[in-house]
Amino acid sequence: MRILVLGGSGFVGRAVAEAGTARGDTVTVLNRGRRDPVPGVHTLLGDRGEPGGLAALAGGTWDVVVDTWSAGGDAVRATARLLSGRAGHYVYVSSRSVYRYGGAAPLTEDAPLADAADPGYAGDKLRGELAAAEFTGPVLLARAGLILGPHEDVGRLPWWLRRLQRGGPVLAPGPRDLPLQYVDARDLAAFVLHAASAGRHGAFNVVSEPGHTTMGELLSVAAEVTGGRAQLRWTDPSVILAAGIEPWTQLPIWLPPGADHDFMHRGDVSRALGAGLRCRPVRETVADTWAWLSSLPGRAPQRTDRPVVGLDPALEEKVLSG
Repeated sequence: MRILVLGGSGFVGRAVAEAGTARGDTVTVLNRGRRDPVPGVHTLLGDRGEPGGLAALAGGTWDVVVDTWSAGGDAVRATARLLSGRAGHYVYVSSRSVYRYGGAAPLTEDAPLADAADPGYAGDKLRGELAAAEFTGPVLLARAGLILGPHEDVGRLPWWLRRLQRGGPVLAPGPRDLPLQYVDARDLAAFVLHAASAGRHGAFNVVSEPGHTTMGELLSVAAEVTGGRAQLRWTDPSVILAAGIEPWTQLPIWLPPGADHDFMHRGDVSRALGAGLRCRPVRETVADTWAWLSSLPGRAPQRTDRPVVGLDPALEEKVLSG
């Protein structure tokens, strides 16, 4: 296929570009040129947030366009309109955050949606979905949840890997058998290209099955691959919350049992599985992320539109010694 990736050098977009080149597709990327490109892609320079940022797309046709934009609908609308009639399929990588919070679990693709006027991330992604719908051909909405894997630029799994590498007693948020639902960026990429080539359209929850792994397995594998110097100290959620520690941000990935956890980790993915989604074992995601992280000459990339995650060592020590 002829694939256009809007972005294509960061995390998910990069995984799509790599998947396309590995399949033998012709891959073009449009971005600002600030990161090393995926080998074998054709790079067009443009900043979608600036006037004239799409000038490089004035010509050309593609079979599939993949858009990972997260900052509102205007940029998505502009590309959807510009490429209508010149592309066969539009894929917008959305989020399961577009669902209205508090719906019955497991969340299906037909669950009620959030308010499109929401000024936050959920509203941005929902506005992106509505804007993508202005494309005149088939549109696939890949509603991803937690995304992990090499090149992660939010910092969740990288923080845990670096913390476990340091070794010593580590605050491990329980319960150990807490089920997790996520998707490796490479599996997300493979799915959207396969689904688009098959003519799939509409919304898909693109994450693993609930319970694909557990907090215990994730951290145990991570401790192993980083050298085995960490001692996991499993701690009851009540102790962690009483210490004022914020789930998800100060202890990345983790949400205590309850409504927030169910919203994030109990999504119905039967539609995506039926359309070809396949998710690799957690060990492969963790080990490959550590190999990538270890190869970097400096710090891992960090998105500027997301908060820096992680727990202050002094607070961790205070909880563990309490």
